[in-house]
Amino acid sequence: MKSGFVAITGRPNAGKSTLMNKIIGEKVAIVSNKPQTTRTKIMGVRTTKDSQIVFIDTPGIHRPHNKLGEKMEKYIYTATQDVDVLLYVVDCNLHENEYEKEQKALAGLKKAEIPVVLVVNKVDSIEKVKVLPVIERLSSLYDFAGIVPLSARMGDNVDALISEIENYLEEGPQFFPGDLITDQPERQIVAEYIREKALRLLNKEIPHGIAVEIEKMHKKENGVHEILAVIYCERQSHKSIIIGKKGEKLKDIGSRARVDIERFLGEKVYLELWVKVKEDWRNKEAFMNTIGFE
Repeated sequence: MKSGFVAITGRPNAGKSTLMNKIIGEKVAIVSNKPQTTRTKIMGVRTTKDSQIVFIDTPGIHRPHNKLGEKMEKYIYTATQDVDVLLYVVDCNLHENEYEKEQKALAGLKKAEIPVVLVVNKVDSIEKVKVLPVIERLSSLYDFAGIVPLSARMGDNVDALISEIENYLEEGPQFFPGDLITDQPERQIVAEYIREKALRLLNKEIPHGIAVEIEKMHKKENGVHEILAVIYCERQSHKSIIIGKKGEKLKDIGSRARVDIERFLGEKVYLELWVKVKEDWRNKEAFMNTIGFE
């Protein structure tokens, strides 16, 4: 058996989490069109009879603007240490001015002594003849060990990426049980499902300022999971937007999240959501540690 660790990195909104979910075959990382949706390292495990590959999804590479951003930057750094392969994911729909941003992001990988594979994602969204020029431009920015164009959303060419990764892995042990797909505790996954729905339903200026904490998660005798979750925001004005007129927005977030949670737990769920204001929480170290940003 071949085995090893693979870090997934790249700039925000490149499709890193979508790629990992497609590889693992389960939704272990939340997805939205908002930048910095992923805030921590998320592990996903793909086990077959021939290999076990442990993937580590990371936040998008960006310049931190607060203590939360600094923590996210640290997650990126630690995730890319002691891995066997690094995937650098790029959205193929690059504007001319974005190549410089990619170059700056890649500059941090110059000292990497491991294979870096370029994953050119979202090729289903542009004409095929336009993909090659993008690959050529990116190839001039870094000496990649391999290049794989694919569509994570559609699953096109993902098998080719797995084969490319396995080329760099050596024979090794199975690090985790074959049925394990992530190291995230249930509470964390449930909180992320709720945050994902909030990200998708809220206005652009609000999502970065929200966090979700599970205050109570209890399975009752009738088999129903009773979950109480708090959505934290940074301003009183944001609280009313999250709740919405007559509570409709919060109800919508809850009903959509409950569908994912019930699928994940395989049982009925009673979900109650509250919204609380915690001003400037992204700069409060102690608070961030209590809600999971260790």
